[in-house]
Amino acid sequence: MTIRLNGKPVELEGIATVSALLAHYNLQQKILVVERNGEIVDRSAYERTPIMDGDKIEIVHFVGGG
Repeated sequence: MTIRLNGKPVELEGIATVSALLAHYNLQQKILVVERNGEIVDRSAYERTPIMDGDKIEIVHFVGGG
């Protein structure tokens, strides 16, 4: 399937949920926000939120500094 991830087309195989997508990119332990098709996904719903062909996913993670 093809999704748009942070504005770029990405081919994915075997990734069915937001949680699986984050694990694929080693982001599951990061503090971040996921938006799917214009709606923010609640962190407690990552396991049950599907990713489907054509979805637009934005992942924003926070970086500390000072």
